Amino acid sequence: MDNYQRCTKTVMDNIADPDITFDENGVSNYWYEFHEKAKKGLIHGTEGKQKWESIVNEIKKSSKNKKYDCIIGVSGGVDSTYIAYLVKQANLKPLVVHFDNGWNSEIAVQNISKIIDYLDADLYSLVVNWEEFRDLQRAYIKAGVVDIEVLTDHAIVATLYKLAAKHKLKHVISGNNIETECLLPKSWIFNKVDPINIQDIHSKYGEVKLKTYPLFSILKKKYYQNYKQLEYIRPINLAPYNKVKVKEIIKNEIGWVDYGGKHHESVFTKFYQNYILPTKFKIDKRKAHLTNLICSNQITRDEALKELELPLYDEKQLKQDYEYVVKKLGFSFEEFDKIMKEPPNSHFNYAFEGPIEKHYPFLKPLKNVYSKIR
Repeated sequence: MDNYQRCTKTVMDNIADPDITFDENGVSNYWYEFHEKAKKGLIHGTEGKQKWESIVNEIKKSSKNKKYDCIIGVSGGVDSTYIAYLVKQANLKPLVVHFDNGWNSEIAVQNISKIIDYLDADLYSLVVNWEEFRDLQRAYIKAGVVDIEVLTDHAIVATLYKLAAKHKLKHVISGNNIETECLLPKSWIFNKVDPINIQDIHSKYGEVKLKTYPLFSILKKKYYQNYKQLEYIRPINLAPYNKVKVKEIIKNEIGWVDYGGKHHESVFTKFYQNYILPTKFKIDKRKAHLTNLICSNQITRDEALKELELPLYDEKQLKQDYEYVVKKLGFSFEEFDKIMKEPPNSHFNYAFEGPIEKHYPFLKPLKNVYSKIR
């Protein structure tokens, strides 16, 4: 690439994101975006501690005499496990939700079991029919779109909303945070709660009728947000969050076992991030992850550059995962390799969610009335 440029503060470059911008000193928009988000969203010290205590009191007050007072989702990864730790320390009574999409590693299963034992909580495990979920993943791979993980994220969100309504709960405690995961190029991801895009891609490339997959309609989403007032709480933003220190805490307190990589609790996610993304889309997701850690002062830029020199996959592990994932998805090796060589396709080349009145024109007058009332 003749005009190659890498940020002088981070490791993001114009290969990872062709839309990246640089100032006169070669500093990218990612550096500035992180610090803007941190300034608005991070509340540390005494103020953060008091805010978390206030939130906990409100959660307990709003769910008095109920079996549960909040919902948490767990994958067995660092962030969700740390949320379990924080919830336990706050003496909350969570309903724990896990989406079993058929790709859990053995370590993930063990970690989730340890979390449940630690919390002494009930686990709601959403198990979608494997033939359906496999068909959805096959459809997305055939469609050539980048964000295959939409399928898991959409199901999780849909389930959390549904269970919150069922148990009349208003608080989801989320592991989403600014310090380790707020930076991603828009071209790498797609709207996680767009059922129209999912249905259109599946209608063109899928073969199995969807009966158990929890599609989350636009109307339901608006209903939960505006009338049920379901609130997402992100306590990790209310205190300094150092990944290394947090891993030690959850290892000691819960018995958590490290996977050796971000989101490697899922066999598919590991293969997706370390093989599909770089092979088909020329995306090395480590660049965004390491940039986040640089911006939050958890590693240096030199340390990040050294990590980027390491191979994404151990050769032996790649061969093993490649054969396992491709066979489990029902592709022949020739068919899968052919798809990997085809040019990427945009999610926007399929039907997608626009303004709600686009799909439900009769709601347009009501939207105007609701806006005035607010």
